[in-house]
Amino acid sequence: MEKLLLSEKNPKNFDNTSILLMIPVFNDWKSLEILLMHLDEVLHDEKIQAEVLVVDDGSNLRHPKQLISQKFKSINKVEILELRRNLGHQRAIAIGLAYIEARVVCQAVVLMDGDGEDAPTDVVRLINKYSREGDEKIVFARRSQRSESWLFKFFYKLYKWLYKLLTGQQIGVGNFSIIPYNTLHRLVVVSEIWNHYASGVLKARIPHTEIPSKRANRLAGKSKMNFVSLVAHGLSAISVYGDIVGVRLLVASCLLILLTIIALLVVTTIKFTTTLAIPGWTSYLVGIFFVMILQGVMLSLFFIFVTLNARNNSSFLPNRDYHYFILGLQKVFTKV
Repeated sequence: MEKLLLSEKNPKNFDNTSILLMIPVFNDWKSLEILLMHLDEVLHDEKIQAEVLVVDDGSNLRHPKQLISQKFKSINKVEILELRRNLGHQRAIAIGLAYIEARVVCQAVVLMDGDGEDAPTDVVRLINKYSREGDEKIVFARRSQRSESWLFKFFYKLYKWLYKLLTGQQIGVGNFSIIPYNTLHRLVVVSEIWNHYASGVLKARIPHTEIPSKRANRLAGKSKMNFVSLVAHGLSAISVYGDIVGVRLLVASCLLILLTIIALLVVTTIKFTTTLAIPGWTSYLVGIFFVMILQGVMLSLFFIFVTLNARNNSSFLPNRDYHYFILGLQKVFTKV
């Protein structure tokens, strides 16, 4: 096994006739080992040549020796890009894509998880759809059927509803996709992919399309994603549209102020122009309404600052900053 440092200039080290599979991994080596065997069989049946770049997201477990000793038929090369620290799935994706754009040549990049829930057979379908689209669009795999528990499905639907309400956009896709190599040049200057890859693509209005897919079962071990991680993931997706969310909440706060003022006018009108007033209730309601107006003003100011900060903040730029996080490159397998 050969290890290359980033300082060793070795650009364009993949065969440009191959599809490149990029797989972020954190300690999930057993699933990856099984997945690569399944991928190799499926690709061999379809006569597709591919190479694999595993993005090691700061794993604290070493990859097994079996991974090195594998003999593949259609996978021509397996390399592991080691990150200096654990960044999380989405940020590992951003680093990997920026590295590929800067130092690798290939036909297209298939982005998939290493746990097996992205089915190898769907990789072929993504490649075929990418070819039919003229090699110009990102193709996402949209989940037409999910395999998680009813509780997860409930919160996932809640997340999609909140996403639509706060951003005005619909989202039903994740990481599983194929990216034309020429599109990478546009994608790696989208700072939003640092927080959420799919939302970044949608916000940047990069041409894309979808195919339906069913979520497969995990190949080995247990998922490291817990409820807190899922909530953080959902908030990261919404944060991509931070300026739009700020404006929408600002409008909602202004509406709250307007409705409160109208209610205040109604109460005072009833007090001084009718005989319906009950002693004490007017002053009580007026006090409540003044508090609501004050809260609405404070919320409006807060959302104004949030919106301005989202538009002016200097963000991580993948193609500029990715190299700070790369430790080195390991060559695991090369077909002779």
